[in-house]
Amino acid sequence: MQQHRRLRDDLLDAAARLIIERGFRRVRMQDVADAVGVSRQTVYNEFGDKWGLAQALTLRENERYLDGVDAALSDHDDLYSAVAAAVSYTLRTAADDPLKKTTLTGEGSEDLLPLMTTRAEPVLFAARERIVSHAVRQWPELDATEVTELADAVIRLTMSHVMLPTDPAEVVAERLARLVARFLGLSAPSD
Repeated sequence: MQQHRRLRDDLLDAAARLIIERGFRRVRMQDVADAVGVSRQTVYNEFGDKWGLAQALTLRENERYLDGVDAALSDHDDLYSAVAAAVSYTLRTAADDPLKKTTLTGEGSEDLLPLMTTRAEPVLFAARERIVSHAVRQWPELDATEVTELADAVIRLTMSHVMLPTDPAEVVAERLARLVARFLGLSAPSD
């Protein structure tokens, strides 16, 4: 099982490197196989097709982002600071992420954009589930239904700012933290 996991990670690492170098459209399953030293059939067996490879890569990257979000939430006792830190982390990390940049602006990026826009349900659902679970565990006094509604909105707004950053990460993070605080009837530093 561990060996299979390592192979999958190696294939995803190779795919990410190739996408950054060439753009998604120019990466073939054979290229990924060659980069890892396996047969093309091995890549197809693991991911089904190129779109399956792209989805698996997106979900793995999302899990890495969520690990950082978990850490940001855990580092703060108050919800306002935790939300601001988590949003800021996400926006700063996305701005520096070569794969994210390639997805948003690289050659052939229009093939990957649906994974962040019109077909982003797996990313959105995984993020919402993990963030809600973390929040109600860390702040048990919060209503899970309200947290779910709020997490969905904040995740969608954060994703929007990843796609089209207009303000500094910290400014957006403070705005979204204020939104959360006000929705839940908590005081925010500027209130």
